[in-house]
Amino acid sequence: MENRENIAVGLDIGTTKIVAMIGKKNEYGKLEILGLGKAKSLGVARGVVNNITQTIQSIQQAVMEAEENSGYKINDCVVGIAGQHIRSLQHTDYISRSNPDEVISGKDIQLLIDQVNKLAMLPGEEIIHVLPQEFKIDGQSEIKEPIGMYGGRLEASFHVVVGQAASIRNVGRCIQSSGIELSGLTLEPLASADAVLSQEEKEAGVALIDIGGGTTDLAIFKDGIIRHTAVVPFGGNVITEDIKEGCSIIEKQAELLKVKFGSAWPGENKDNEIVSIPGLRGREPKEISLKNLSKIIHARVVEIIEQVFTEIKAYGHEDPRKKLIAGIVLTGGGAQLQHIKQLVEYITGMDTRIGYPNEHLAGNSSEDISSPLFATAVGLVMNSIANNTQSAYKLEVTQAVPQPRQVVRPAVEEPIAPQVEEVETPKAEVKVEREIETTENKIRRSFFDKYVDKIKDFLDNAE
Repeated sequence: MENRENIAVGLDIGTTKIVAMIGKKNEYGKLEILGLGKAKSLGVARGVVNNITQTIQSIQQAVMEAEENSGYKINDCVVGIAGQHIRSLQHTDYISRSNPDEVISGKDIQLLIDQVNKLAMLPGEEIIHVLPQEFKIDGQSEIKEPIGMYGGRLEASFHVVVGQAASIRNVGRCIQSSGIELSGLTLEPLASADAVLSQEEKEAGVALIDIGGGTTDLAIFKDGIIRHTAVVPFGGNVITEDIKEGCSIIEKQAELLKVKFGSAWPGENKDNEIVSIPGLRGREPKEISLKNLSKIIHARVVEIIEQVFTEIKAYGHEDPRKKLIAGIVLTGGGAQLQHIKQLVEYITGMDTRIGYPNEHLAGNSSEDISSPLFATAVGLVMNSIANNTQSAYKLEVTQAVPQPRQVVRPAVEEPIAPQVEEVETPKAEVKVEREIETTENKIRRSFFDKYVDKIKDFLDNAE
């Protein structure tokens, strides 16, 4: 049993933190987090690696921590791609089939995708994701699953996500140099969406806003399909920066103030609420009014949300039917700011909730992990599970202490566990998912495997 466990690893390389997360599916099909490592991210600005050596050190630190508190050794990982260089476009393409008497198969769809991949990009850009929206066969539209149908002309609209080739390769290089293989790449807002959104929300229409340290990512879903993605190059760090400037204090203090006392809604604080900050090197302590603090934060958050809202509105203008999204979900570290939900509702007039990644987590997960801070990491682990790889393996002989515990538990659990795994839910569940989403998943899978191989080849040849 032990040696063919499907252990998944996600690596979220953010501007403020790097998170390595190890997880697996339990017998109820929920995600059980085995280990978590977090390191301060040095060498990443606005989601883009700008110092390879520092990033490698941070990755190694996070990986080591995750390995230590899980007892697993990490082999490969799925990594999130983000940053201000990401843009997305809508593209429609078609193929005329030479043999309309035969049913449409995966081969035809592959042909269509290969065609999309030949799209002319700006210099230095590469296609990262090709996400099918819907298919048309001989003019009949809104077909979700073309495989097995007859038709001469197969047409599809795609959501194509594009990024800077160099930035993506730099990330690949950092991971390889940290001694880990790259098993997959995913756009970070898509990973966060997997972690915090329910299928019903994706159907009804929802905008996911992931407020990170360096960037704010947006993903819009409608009818269960991703419709729009965008990256706004501002996040929590610019708020900290403003507090630092506005109050003439050091960054560390500004960050603490923001997290402990910050609010996005200035009306909440009374005029006489004051925080005292110890002065530097024997200087007088500094007194800062919380009302001023929340005014500074408010101004910046409004700016970020308005930019995101412009993107949401731009998406709606093309087609009045699309406008109907049911609400907004906020996630990422920035979603922990007090009263931010109210502010977003006020600016956009849309129903808003904070997205916690507990949608798919096992019931006994610690509170830490279900914080919006780890939404992306949880989503990346889910992506890694879908790859069915063994991304980490148990270290046989670690310390002498936990050994007895490992001996005791199987005695109780083992007679039950294997049966559950072999007969009951997981397999049935996995099958159902597969049947529903085949084409889209196949496309994502095949496209990704190719893309990851391309990056690996590039890195190997560069050696």
